Amino acid sequence: MQKILIANRGEIALRIIKTCTQMGIESVAIYSEADKEMPYVKAASKAVCVGEPPVNKSYLQSDKILEIAKNEKVDAIHPGYGFLSENAAFAQAARREGIIFIGPDPETIQLMGDKIDSRKTMEQAGVPVVPGSNQGLKTIEEACGLASQIEYPVMLKASSGGGGIGMVLCENEQALIKHFTSTKSRALAYFGSDEVFIEKYIDEARHVEVQVFGDHIGNIVHLYERDCSIQRRHQKVIEESPSPFLSEGTRQKIYETALKAAKAVGYKNAGTIEFIVDGKENFYFLEMNTRLQVEHPVTEMITGVDLVKWQILIAQGETLPLQQSQIKSTGYAMEFRLYAEDPIRFLPSPGKITKFGWNEGSGTRIDAGYQEGDTVTPYYDPMIAKCIFHGEGREEVIKSAEEFFKNLQIEGIKTNVPLFLNILVDEDFKKGIYTTTFLSKKIVK
Repeated sequence: MQKILIANRGEIALRIIKTCTQMGIESVAIYSEADKEMPYVKAASKAVCVGEPPVNKSYLQSDKILEIAKNEKVDAIHPGYGFLSENAAFAQAARREGIIFIGPDPETIQLMGDKIDSRKTMEQAGVPVVPGSNQGLKTIEEACGLASQIEYPVMLKASSGGGGIGMVLCENEQALIKHFTSTKSRALAYFGSDEVFIEKYIDEARHVEVQVFGDHIGNIVHLYERDCSIQRRHQKVIEESPSPFLSEGTRQKIYETALKAAKAVGYKNAGTIEFIVDGKENFYFLEMNTRLQVEHPVTEMITGVDLVKWQILIAQGETLPLQQSQIKSTGYAMEFRLYAEDPIRFLPSPGKITKFGWNEGSGTRIDAGYQEGDTVTPYYDPMIAKCIFHGEGREEVIKSAEEFFKNLQIEGIKTNVPLFLNILVDEDFKKGIYTTTFLSKKIVK
């Protein structure tokens, strides 16, 4: 590959540009009118305006993005995460134009993007799934009948949903009746399909995911797990590896199951198999993300692997650079998503960053999408940076993170740094004793 268009913005665009530069590949960035002065625009080999600030007039304009890709004569498109990264139609359209989509095949994206179809596929492959429905529920009566069979509480989910959108916890039949129609409407508005299904709600669960990679000749490897159980409103806040909860026996079983799941769909490129794990370490397939994850730096820190480089190599037809036995995990890593967010009301807090500075010590990596003087606009996800820490042990990493956030200089906007500091001093968190309800029960009242 000689030239890659990056169909994204912010820190992930900068991250991809960095690897392209190291590989001697030209990068073409796209930007909305609101992002014209962003750091990633200046870092790319070339940048082209894609449209007005709203996402539906810029970063979701697949036809316009493909037109730019053709005009710039790029070899490939890297979608990053979010936006069009799991859009099978976009991947297929790129293929028709002779442009490589850096990711899995469109057919795999389509299959795993539908949560009902992916459940069926995993069941057929012998992968454990959470008890629930394997078809869309059309009526409230149908939903209530199934919920009674698997017993409350249940999660009502949009089949095409993601990122915590289109998910509602229903403690009883009254709640299911109340939310059924509104969830279908929300699913249609966000994802273009009103299909919903239900799953048994696993109380006091951990959210553990496994990074996988596949190539074009059938080789598939895992790059260990990430524990993503520190969540708020089903959105990840902190990710770490290794998981402090899993026993070695369960850890190995999860790796084996993740590989089985990836092989079942002939997976190519980077992907993540997500599992829900109960208090007895029973684990169930949750979903597969057919893209690079926000938290991929955690894996890069413990393995020393450049996952974006691997994505590019595999997309251009090369085989996996390492075999499973050659991939080692060293030490602990933890990632914090730094947001422009009101720490009391937990709402986006856009504005100009008047001061932004930090001490980047050993084992610290900051993937920032903004610099001092930049403005966080209300048009996009308000993540400012990802702060990643690596060390020999978990206690060392926690101390490094606490020291970093105590000394982080960021002014002009409100951020979620106070939330991080509250978590880092919590004794249960320090001991690794937490579940997906940790924040709602202990920190966020």
